[in-house]
Amino acid sequence: MKVVQLGPYPPPHGGVQTNLVAIREYLRRTGHECDAINLTRFRREDGDGVYYPASAAALAKLLWRLPADIVHLHFGGDLTPRLLALLFFCTVLPRRKTVLTFHSGGYPGSPAGRTAGPRTLRGFVFRRLDGAIAVNPEIASLLRRFGMREERIRTILPFVVRPPDPAVPMPEALARFFAEHRPVLLTVGLLEPEYDLAMQIDAMAEILMRFPRAGLLIAGAGSLEADLRNRIASKPYSGHILLYGDMPHAVTMRATLECDALLRTTLYDGDSVSVREALYLGTPVVATDNGLRPPGVVLIPAANPAALREAVCELLSHGAGRRAPAGDGQENVRLVVEFYRALAATRAGEGSRPA
Repeated sequence: MKVVQLGPYPPPHGGVQTNLVAIREYLRRTGHECDAINLTRFRREDGDGVYYPASAAALAKLLWRLPADIVHLHFGGDLTPRLLALLFFCTVLPRRKTVLTFHSGGYPGSPAGRTAGPRTLRGFVFRRLDGAIAVNPEIASLLRRFGMREERIRTILPFVVRPPDPAVPMPEALARFFAEHRPVLLTVGLLEPEYDLAMQIDAMAEILMRFPRAGLLIAGAGSLEADLRNRIASKPYSGHILLYGDMPHAVTMRATLECDALLRTTLYDGDSVSVREALYLGTPVVATDNGLRPPGVVLIPAANPAALREAVCELLSHGAGRRAPAGDGQENVRLVVEFYRALAATRAGEGSRPA
């Protein structure tokens, strides 16, 4: 089986990128072929089956010439006209099945999501898909409101874990930070306004009063990097905060294993991969309550510094036992590949797309 995936390819490293790469690695390990096409502004040289088209025309030519049984698109955030046009184009490619994973957990409740219906342009395009993967039940319901048939929808969490090897050394800067600080709080996400990272930085003032050696490790890249670095530098406790920047997934997993708690403060969020990875590894999690958090997360209201401080101090004061991982962390990727197999086995002409 030959698969072509389209979406954000790392760097930077984030939840959607992690899911895309995990599927690609699993396919290649199990004897299949999988190319990837990066859809972000980040550019590298093409190589090892990863492509970086510089324009919409170059992307169209690449898709037309790359052989594939399955074309799998990964979208997050808003469903823009440009992404909708790309989705439609993929559905007209001959001899290919088109699959979409819609990673935007907040879209169903957005103004655009609330207008979902079969008579919209979005509904017309979505019904042309051979399959769609919803990352939570709310998105599955959204797809039904667009008129997609039930048998074409799968609800599969974008969650895969390859447990880190504790014997593998961490980068020097991280190892030094962990050696000098304890407990260590870790936050993983884009450096963007919706992650409310300034609140975490400010909250460290009172957390340090209770835990004088505590540290906050921030992993991620984004538009607020310079602002956040300036904010950290202005604090008298700046030495207790490390803004590491973009962190490869393997390093992120090692840091998640070593830290004392993961923080996920958000103003707008879906079903976070980093939260599920932390829980899988047995790491305690404090996260904003968005209605989608899995069991075991300590929930706090959005934009509430007092609640964050109290939850973190309570957790660290009483401790939280780690539990052993269940399964091998690849279960959800296997479900995606099984969906591919079912679609690829469909005879030409079955389940024809609407005109």
